[in-house]
Parts: sequence; C-alpha cells; structure tokens
Amino acid sequence: MEFKEHAFWLRSPGEGEIRPVTVPPPGAGEVLVRTLYSGISRGTETLVFRGRVPVSQYRAMRAPFQEGEFPGPVKYGYLNVGVVEQGPPDLLGRTVFCLYPHQTRYVVPAGAVTPVPEAVPPGRAVLAGTVETAVNALWDAAPLIGDRIAVVGAGMVGCCVARLLAQIPGVRVQLVDVDAGRAAVAEALGVDFAAPEQAAAECDLVVHASASEAGLARSLELLADEGTVLELSWYGDRRVSVPLGEAFHSRRLVVRSSQVGAVAAARRSRRTFADRMALALRLLADDAFDALITGECAFWELPEAMPRIARGEPSGLCLRVVYDPASGGTQADLPGG
Repeated sequence: MEFKEHAFWLRSPGEGEIRPVTVPPPGAGEVLVRTLYSGISRGTETLVFRGRVPVSQYRAMRAPFQEGEFPGPVKYGYLNVGVVEQGPPDLLGRTVFCLYPHQTRYVVPAGAVTPVPEAVPPGRAVLAGTVETAVNALWDAAPLIGDRIAVVGAGMVGCCVARLLAQIPGVRVQLVDVDAGRAAVAEALGVDFAAPEQAAAECDLVVHASASEAGLARSLELLADEGTVLELSWYGDRRVSVPLGEAFHSRRLVVRSSQVGAVAAARRSRRTFADRMALALRLLADDAFDALITGECAFWELPEAMPRIARGEPSGLCLRVVYDPASGGTQADLPGG
C-alpha cells in the first residue's frame, strides 16, 4: 500500500511550498519512517533557500536524499528524526536519525538510519548532523590538553564545537561572537564568551564558523605564532578576502579547511560515516545541547517560516520543526510571530 504524504520543497530561490508525495511501501532491507521532528540549519540550508549555491558546488552540496536540482525546484534538508513504522525487526518501533529532508513519512535503506540512544530525547536528536560536523572538525584540528582555543562564530556549528572542546581537560575555550545575546548560550554550554574586540589572544587554535570576512580576519589576529585557524564556514557564492600580508608568513600561521562531506583524514582509515554519526548521537546525551534549540514551528508553517529564517527573523540557533503524529503538522507558532 502506498502512503500519501507531504514534503517541503524550495520552488524557486526565496519561495517554498508543501507538496504531496507518494511514498511506496518499504522493500526488503528498507524502513518506513514517520517523522517526529526535523531541524533547520540556519547556515547551509538558508543559503540553499536563497539560491546562493555556486554552480561549481552543485554536486558537492547535494544532500543524501535530495530531489530536484539547485537552484530549484529542490527538496533539501538533512536533520530528521522519526519512528520506524515498518522494517527489519531490530529497527521496528525505534526512534532513528536520518539525513533526510522535511517530509512527513519516507522510505530509505535500513542502513541510512541511525538508532537514537535511549538517553537522548528525540527532540534533541535533530542536532545530530551538526554535532557530527563538530566531531569531524575536531578530528581535523586535533586539539591537545591545555590548548588555548577560540571559537569565532556562535552559530549551531560553533556552539557544538565549543561544547565538545569544553570536555577536554585544561583547555581554555572561548566562544566569540558579535551578538552579545549569545553569552547566555555560552554559559549554558559551560564556556567563556567574548565580543571579537575583547577575545583572548595567543591561541594555539581558532575554529572559525562565523561565515564572515571580519570573523576570519579576527581569527588570524587571535593566533599565537605557528597557530592554526580551522575554517568551518561555507560562504556560498560570496568571494572572501583573507589577510595574508603583514606578519602572516613570518608568524608561520596556518589556515586549514574542514568539511563534513568526508571523514577527517586522521580517522578515515579507522572510522566510517556510520561510526561518526553514532558517536554524534551518543554525545547528545549531554543536556547542555538543549540550549541550541531556540524555537519551533509546525511542518505546515515552513513556507511562511523559511523566508523569515533566511532574513534572520527571528534570530536564533536551531529551529525545530514539529510534525503531528497523524498528519505531519501542528499549529505551533513560530517564535517572534
């Protein structure tokens, strides 16, 4: 029996819509998942919504279960938590995370879902994809006990990186952002907070996640000699200037990129994508991550909510999308509405 469901699509840059979709019954080795929650990434997903993916990056930026093509129409998203309604006995009834777009029910291979540990509330598990990005970044950065570290940019990724760094003994970690309101989030995450002009210098490592030219320049200024900036920002189709003059060479500074599309080289021979995702979900047993979910909206409200999110109205971190148990939508109000 086929299922009549609904999915959120980007019709064209800046315009979204709910479309009906027909979901086939699962075959051998597949699962049918009913979505409980999905999450909005205010970084990558809003760039996609605004049509800011460069043509050269169309292939690299494809989501695992994307339909359509950039700049649109396209069904895009990758933070989905649901319940397995049909599938192998070991998964039946389990709450799972999947890198799937915003849709009420869907069918995927059983290997594409990761069971959510019992210690992790389903509503928090929407952060798994972001925590996975932070895990990969720290595998790339390889911070050491006692390091002096700044995280510039208190968005979802920056906050997840800061929380994981705070667990390393002796590390001085400071979350840096132009928005003074992020100080409360930093406190909930157990890390220090500073405005860019007040940030502590002489850092061994700076993780940059502000997606701004000014943030990257300040990250270089905060480094000690021979320090490294790990660049996590994705700028879409914007050109960014990097200040490589003055003392950049004499101080032997390093700017290094990190991206979640491949397992970090330091772990690639010993960890799979599945291993990395399972680790991210285990780390979400930490209650501090609840500070990153700063609003909710109903699935049915996404066509009205997404343009506002893309404009930064309201500001916040993760927006959690709530699905009705029967039909995939609720009447919850978008914060600030």
